Amino acid sequence: MNTNLATTIIPPELMAELQAAADRAAAGPPDRAGMRAAFEEMDRIRETILAREGVLDIGVPAIRQLRGELPDA
Repeated sequence: MNTNLATTIIPPELMAELQAAADRAAAGPPDRAGMRAAFEEMDRIRETILAREGVLDIGVPAIRQLRGELPDA
């Protein structure tokens, strides 16, 4: 059984893209044009998810579930 999450969950083409981005980040000064393109893509993805799903209010309920009941003061 393969327990390496990087090879079981992340598709190989996405892993290659992530590795290339990490290599560029480690190589030196940031690529401003590449950063701008990434920001624009993230904004498009965020807008798509917002239009499809609406506001996803998952943070507060998840934290409350994790911490459990608060003691009485």
